[in-house]
Amino acid sequence: MASPSAAYESTVYRNGMIDVKDLPAGSSFLRIMGVNYVHLVTSDGGDLYLTEYGVPFREHLKPENWYEENYFRANRQRLEGTSAVYRVPTRPLDGYVCRSIDLVVKWSRVGQDVPLDTFTLNKAINAEFNTPFEEFSLVEELRRGNYGPRDLRILMQKPLAIYAPPEKMQLWQSGRSREKILAKVARHPGVEIDILRSYILLYAWVKGFNAVEVLSAMPLDHAEQLRRQKELLQKVNCDLEKKGFMVADNKPTHIILRTKGDGLLKSRSGELVYALVDYELLARTPENEEVVRRTQRSRYLQLQRMRFAPPGPVEFPPDLKPTNVLGVDYVFGRAESTGGSLWVVGKTPELFSYFLPERWRYKQVNLSHRRQTYYVQSKDRIHLVWEVSRMGELAEDRPEYADRYEQIIQHGFNSPFEEVAAALELQRRGVPTTYPRAIYMTGHELQLPVGVVDDRRFEKFRDIRTPDGQPVLRLDRDYILIWGYWRGLEDEHAPDETGYWSPIDVTRAAEKGLISQDEQAEIIERHRQRLADAGYEDLTLTGEHILLSYIPDGAIKRGRDGYYESRQCNFEMVRPIGS
Repeated sequence: MASPSAAYESTVYRNGMIDVKDLPAGSSFLRIMGVNYVHLVTSDGGDLYLTEYGVPFREHLKPENWYEENYFRANRQRLEGTSAVYRVPTRPLDGYVCRSIDLVVKWSRVGQDVPLDTFTLNKAINAEFNTPFEEFSLVEELRRGNYGPRDLRILMQKPLAIYAPPEKMQLWQSGRSREKILAKVARHPGVEIDILRSYILLYAWVKGFNAVEVLSAMPLDHAEQLRRQKELLQKVNCDLEKKGFMVADNKPTHIILRTKGDGLLKSRSGELVYALVDYELLARTPENEEVVRRTQRSRYLQLQRMRFAPPGPVEFPPDLKPTNVLGVDYVFGRAESTGGSLWVVGKTPELFSYFLPERWRYKQVNLSHRRQTYYVQSKDRIHLVWEVSRMGELAEDRPEYADRYEQIIQHGFNSPFEEVAAALELQRRGVPTTYPRAIYMTGHELQLPVGVVDDRRFEKFRDIRTPDGQPVLRLDRDYILIWGYWRGLEDEHAPDETGYWSPIDVTRAAEKGLISQDEQAEIIERHRQRLADAGYEDLTLTGEHILLSYIPDGAIKRGRDGYYESRQCNFEMVRPIGS
């Protein structure tokens, strides 16, 4: 593939790396899931994310040079497959060595149901379409080929760019599962709808023909063609497995071959030369995934232990900024996959990628029948709890705190930043709590009624801004708090210890018979006093807000004083006494 004008290439793309100092005007450098991008706002108001391979072709990849409606319809060639994939030449551009390049243009199907007839059920029943940034990350990982035999290399397309058009899709246009998308739209539409952004992935065209086309052109009967297709597919899948990867719906049409004379092109060593295309269901093998996740989790635990006091100087990449809200240090940045914003607790930029929504927004387990609170094991094998902030809502009038309901209404639900600040301050004052990890603000602008009847927090914090100048609290967004799932280990011990406890709240422990009703009342009262000794109160304190640690069919964890060890896990109505 030829390069564009030498003048442009020399200033922005040196030795296969993006030169941050010489980015085009109005652009920014991003690193998402291990892949470097240059982000541009396009002339139509969309977002274009150029990879290192795409930067030299910046002008070619601008949407007006391939996506303009009349040009696209006239020049596209539909490629075989179940998804919307096209081959499109870019408009010819004067002044470039390569006036036009051929693109593979593919619409992301993330969030849609995988067609059941495209793979073997018992092998890939849980297959899910990759998000665009996940797909590019996995493609680059496989292209590097660090896992498995060093002498085995699988040829693939070069990922050039991800384009997010400016228009918002309606639900019926997206093709995504209503069950997956609309589960909680009634009260918190932003929580689910923010994944509805449309993404188009741009790959470089690979010369050749797919295996079905090549074998069909040979003087072979149909049975022999099918036999060779199966044999070829088995070889490719075997090569993939050796390199630690699999494709749930791999087909002969995903394998690109070239012919030489009357046969297939082979390498000098006699091996068949092929290229693999279509990566929306590309995934690591369980063995490779275990290695990666174990490494990622170990690194995560180390980073959490030193999140407020990282060793040595900290270098922030251009897309992340340090910020402080209500006395708490955060790493702030944009979640490009959704257009949302993310505040990660601490001073360590490396932690940011662990909390991108595509890492934890899947396969959650509901933990509460009263609140939107969910447990999830993230794709990095991190145990997390995420909950939707109820800031702006009115608390329900429950019998157990009817005597202080007026106080509760006057105080209102804390903002997510107040919750995090309260949890950390309680820890400093000797009250054990669950660990706040991050705050996520959804990217989708809410256009449905969101039930905000108490706007005092939005008004109170209207002057607190993000590093990019926006209010930290916005009425047109939903907020999600992300907490560490308590498993019996403090952060400073987690990287070294292997034994885990199971968490259970006091109310549920009593219901299961792990503690008596008298013990339940005593634990709540002792916990209330402990909060008071630290100068705090929980206006809606119940047993549901207090965690115990236990071993199933075994003991409940006790502190040094011999009493059950309790831990605050809800901060919606926690405040300093007298505030």
